[in-house]
Amino acid sequence: MTTSAPATDDGVSIRTAERADLLGVVRIENASFTQPWPYDAFDTFLGEPGFLVAIDDADRIAGYVVSDVTPNHGRNLGHVKDIAVHPEHRGEGVGSALLSQSLAVMATNDATTVKLEVRDSNDGAKRLYRDFGFEPLRRIPRYYDDGEDAIVMIRELG
Repeated sequence: MTTSAPATDDGVSIRTAERADLLGVVRIENASFTQPWPYDAFDTFLGEPGFLVAIDDADRIAGYVVSDVTPNHGRNLGHVKDIAVHPEHRGEGVGSALLSQSLAVMATNDATTVKLEVRDSNDGAKRLYRDFGFEPLRRIPRYYDDGEDAIVMIRELG
């Protein structure tokens, strides 16, 4: 089943990721992160409702998000695992549209709280998450392979 969201002001629509999207997703991942996920990691999330892609008006992948919901001490915990926007589409609201749709999918799947980890140095991402109501919970020292700390951020879903 394909989940679809209305287009953003810039003509980007959001839908569930498909196998044909994986190379484009991996290209964005490689352009966005110093420690990118491999192709196989994305392949394992195919068919999951929280693996969404943003498609631009030229039918190219503008960004993606990977999230899921798991039981945790009697509550369902949402987790934003990965999100990135193609460098040509940054600053156009694609990340906001993806995060908004991802939160809606997690809420539909009964998540009560959503968490994510973000690099301490990634001020742009932290700003986006704060705009969506995420608050810092704790720091995880040396979370990333290069030794950088992660900030765990959480948000309650209403």
